[in-house]
Amino acid sequence: MTTPTELTSADLDRLLQQVSNWGRWGQEDQRGTLNYMTPEVRRAAAQLVQEGVSVSAARPLATTPAPENARPVQHYMTRTADVQEGQLYGFVGDVFSISPHGFAHTHMDALCHLFYQGQTYNGFPASLITSMGARANAITAGAEGIVSRGVVLDIPWLRGTDWLEPGTAILPDELERAEAAAGVRLGPGDILLVRTGRWRRYQALGPWDLLSQGLAGLHPTCMPWLHQRQIAVLGCDGVSDTFPSPMAEVRDPIHILALCGMGLHLLDNCDLEALAEACASRRRWAFLLAVAPLRLAGGTASPVNPIAVF
Repeated sequence: MTTPTELTSADLDRLLQQVSNWGRWGQEDQRGTLNYMTPEVRRAAAQLVQEGVSVSAARPLATTPAPENARPVQHYMTRTADVQEGQLYGFVGDVFSISPHGFAHTHMDALCHLFYQGQTYNGFPASLITSMGARANAITAGAEGIVSRGVVLDIPWLRGTDWLEPGTAILPDELERAEAAAGVRLGPGDILLVRTGRWRRYQALGPWDLLSQGLAGLHPTCMPWLHQRQIAVLGCDGVSDTFPSPMAEVRDPIHILALCGMGLHLLDNCDLEALAEACASRRRWAFLLAVAPLRLAGGTASPVNPIAVF
């Protein structure tokens, strides 16, 4: 590596080789690290439910343009109650459309979302992603639902601050110290949620342009640590990547390493404020977590509402 913060394309290629899961579950596999989420893992996660208290880790669907929301959700009423006054009964309806990718909506990336050197996870050619949708590594890999132990690693809490400043890159040793401070050890099939305090900062200081002003996230050298721990899903209140990127050639090296190399699905733009508070008040950073991506054939992502249950 060149420095702790700067990487070259050669460094990225070495990291890809180090974390690759290509062929691990067969040449036709399209589930990637979801394979770690076995029935035994799910049963063990279910034993964590003691109170029956649930907490959402999703942002409200954003219908208003903002610096982080270039493509707002479109929401229209198709039938309303105010035009049916005096009727014995009636019905109402609406329609919405969403472009899930970006920096505003809580969503899960499919493994086809990024390709590198012409390939997606497990060697499927990027040419399989056409105007008709993705014919490999689509979001339907999670069609049966994602249920496992969720773990929050709260980096601002570890540092004794409310949030990480934009551009802060979290390094592997800090993940390990956060894990120790939380009294947990991440293992096969876990869903890791990394809090940077993005939405706390947003509430205090207002919106900012993430690409020009920066966003906290993981440094790419964290990925071998996650690979060793056999994490099933990685989530963040940002997009896991740090902006500006530590690579001049690639804006999203975490996405490339996770989606293309590891087959690791990503949860972007989670809202971890209420969940982190629930964890801190209980001194308990592990819980049952359920995520249900939509069954969209050929889809590259899905809006999701991750639900933690204590």
